[in-house]
Amino acid sequence: MKVVTANEMKTIDRITIDEVGIPALVLMERAGVSVAKRVAGIFGIEERITVLCGAGNNGGDGLVCARELFNNGFIVKAIIISEAGQLSTECQKQYEICTKLGVDVAMKTTIIEQDIDGSVIIDAILGTGLDRPIKDNLLHVIALANNLCGKNVVAIDIPTGISSDTGQVMGTAIEAGWTVTFGLPKRGHMLYPGKEHTGTLFVEDIGFPTTLLNSINIKCEVLEKELISLYIPQRSDYSYKGDYGHVLVVGGAKGKAGAALLASRASLRTGAGLVTMAVPNSLADVYQVSALEEMVLPVADDGRGGFSRNAIEEILNFAKKKSCVIAVGPGITVTEDTIELVKQILINAANQLIIDADALNCIASNTKNEIATLLSNTKEPAILTPHTGEMARLIGSYTDIADNCKEIESNRITVASNFARESSIYLVLKGVPSIISDPEGTVFLNPTGSPSMATAGAGDCLTGMIAALVAQGLSPLFAVQTGVYMHGLAGELSAQNVGLHSTLASDIIENIPKTFKFLLNPE
Repeated sequence: MKVVTANEMKTIDRITIDEVGIPALVLMERAGVSVAKRVAGIFGIEERITVLCGAGNNGGDGLVCARELFNNGFIVKAIIISEAGQLSTECQKQYEICTKLGVDVAMKTTIIEQDIDGSVIIDAILGTGLDRPIKDNLLHVIALANNLCGKNVVAIDIPTGISSDTGQVMGTAIEAGWTVTFGLPKRGHMLYPGKEHTGTLFVEDIGFPTTLLNSINIKCEVLEKELISLYIPQRSDYSYKGDYGHVLVVGGAKGKAGAALLASRASLRTGAGLVTMAVPNSLADVYQVSALEEMVLPVADDGRGGFSRNAIEEILNFAKKKSCVIAVGPGITVTEDTIELVKQILINAANQLIIDADALNCIASNTKNEIATLLSNTKEPAILTPHTGEMARLIGSYTDIADNCKEIESNRITVASNFARESSIYLVLKGVPSIISDPEGTVFLNPTGSPSMATAGAGDCLTGMIAALVAQGLSPLFAVQTGVYMHGLAGELSAQNVGLHSTLASDIIENIPKTFKFLLNPE
């Protein structure tokens, strides 16, 4: 499903009204009626309903909702937080209809406790057009609603105070238990903290043309099970391990040996036919003891249990000979040697690359221009999987990491899209939600995941999963989408099995088989 900005939705609305010819009042009627149906399905008729309306078309939607609930026997009143003469044309029309039908409608700029105490609130104050912080009287209105009603609030389109484009709180915001939006979800519904304020989201069809809702000009989508299920690699009865690819994991220096093991085991669990770990020579025996299905490739050691730059030729030759997908970064640490190792892999490897963890930090040690050149000139567009801190290092200096993190978290989609497009890469910006962008800047939001995944090694698992899917023949984009979706799903299953607090990265790996069963289940 596509996910839109406020301007994209405004364009769909305008074309529907002005070019297709569906009147604005018709859309408003359908919107208000759909909200009323949802409210009636959530609350009993004995509940008192107060609809808080703005002066614009969101307020008009609210008045239709109030009238529909009134007609169906609910005790309902509407308060328009405005003065007479300030209503939009459509809102004014709905106000007139409500008064003729006897709906309790009041216009007042100041809301007091008695107006809403004990009521279910319908938030129809501002909608998606908010582009500046909430101020003045609305600060008081929102504080009252949140304090007196808790989450007993249904927001129309988007909770008042949430940016439709970034999900950020614009000063203050309604805390809704449910939100009813129209046509398509907005980015602010999917991004935190907007997602928390949104509560349960309903997306209603009110008659926008499907050609507009599916437009290729909308560059953001949410991943869905039905689509991901189609990407799962098929297996022939007549097959062997060589048919399912060979993954080379470059990682695991002294003190971080587990990172390479986790990535390798996740890769095998996700279906890779063969997995080899390239590890510092002095640690080879340690790995050999732990490895069962994995193979071990000892490479040149720096004498301290880390990778030497002399390992570059060994790694590249092995990958070329064995036609490997290369996953580099888990636990390699950042030294002068590993900085050079990662650089040379980027420049010389003809294989598909998945770059994670310390490999990202190695790249970030270069200047901005050097980073752009390195990433833009790989033989195949690389896949990068940074978390927010690693992304912050990639887009700025180490001294600006805290500020960069704030910028990223307040504008995750734009940051991911711009970096992927400018660097000609596939990017997975890990977080809540994880955001995928392709080299054209098209963005995909991942709906799966759990707080249980905030644990050491979870990212290494994702690296291995994506590498395995590429090795089995999926395109980089499909591999990333499938890997991220399955990774989040495995985290959810782990939380169910061992709890939010006790999940380990190894639990995520153990639940990968269940994600396959879930995705391949036709029900």
